[in-house]
Amino acid sequence: MRITAGVATDVGQVRQGNEDAFVVEPPLYAVADGMGGARAGEVASQLALSTITEMQKAGTASLEDEVREANRIVFARAGEDERYAGMGTTLTAVLASPEAIHLAHVGDSRAYLSRAGTLRQLTRDHTLVDRMVQAGEITRDEAEVHPHRNVLLRALGTEPKVDVDADDIGLLEGDRIVLCSDGLTTMVAEDQILAILDATVGKPQDAADRLVRAANRAGGIDNITVIVLDVDAGDPDEGTVAEAPVAVRPNRRWWPWIVGAIAGVLLLGAAFTVFRSYVDKQWYVGVSNGHVAIYQGIPASPFGFDLSHVDLDTELDAAAVEQLATFPDLRDGINVDSRDAALATVEQMRQDLQQQDATP
Repeated sequence: MRITAGVATDVGQVRQGNEDAFVVEPPLYAVADGMGGARAGEVASQLALSTITEMQKAGTASLEDEVREANRIVFARAGEDERYAGMGTTLTAVLASPEAIHLAHVGDSRAYLSRAGTLRQLTRDHTLVDRMVQAGEITRDEAEVHPHRNVLLRALGTEPKVDVDADDIGLLEGDRIVLCSDGLTTMVAEDQILAILDATVGKPQDAADRLVRAANRAGGIDNITVIVLDVDAGDPDEGTVAEAPVAVRPNRRWWPWIVGAIAGVLLLGAAFTVFRSYVDKQWYVGVSNGHVAIYQGIPASPFGFDLSHVDLDTELDAAAVEQLATFPDLRDGINVDSRDAALATVEQMRQDLQQQDATP
């Protein structure tokens, strides 16, 4: 068996810079989500991953000790330069072989195992709300919408020493490992993640791209980074991996006021009316009950709340349309500018199906 990999990252729809970083240097794969404001978060995540990468090349320490050393270096840098005071980063890393992964984890980035139609979270979030869930104070569903859900109890670089969670997980052919920052998991529910993974079997880069795209469609309130590792049949020496730098360069954007209003809704709950207005102006073509349907809203359900509804069931066979080369992303949702544009897209689907049926 062999490991193949795909990786994707994006600044999201709200933030101006990307404080996430990643490593894809077999057998090391890692995701880090920096924090601290301005460039501090970016510095923390890149510094942590570059430390681990260099120590891996030396081959003199365990992965857990490498993470502890990364913590020491980030903490020291924060103390030496007031520009970086208080900076820190999450880190989820694996050493992967076709037989097993060795996992090291700090923070609320996550690792998942997809196997035989199920998705299992391999890491535990080091957050206030997760501790409340473990104590029975709130339910898992309540944690997803809790106002303090992003409060970290453990991160790299915020204290002189850090506890590192570690685990070994055996792998089977057909398994998929997902490493991701919380920019994915706060926007895309686990059943949606699993659906995308199931729809992209054998295509780890396609899976990573689609997961990032789904988070952006849901609002993209944070940076998003995803690594997908596939355990395939084949010669381990012939494994392919997506080429990637040790750390992500800043990806800066400036978005209009409306996106800031959406961020305010999700983060502060202060602009619901503006957000609702924005959502109601969005349209896409998707699937409902096996039929092509026109939706008003956004194709996402952050925290279990649907942000769209069916405006028109066209009764076109969705499975038949998905076989057309022109509409491969129908199940993910095809964004359009207006209801008229959605109707035009459906009409094109209808014509393409008729043309296909007429072709001998």
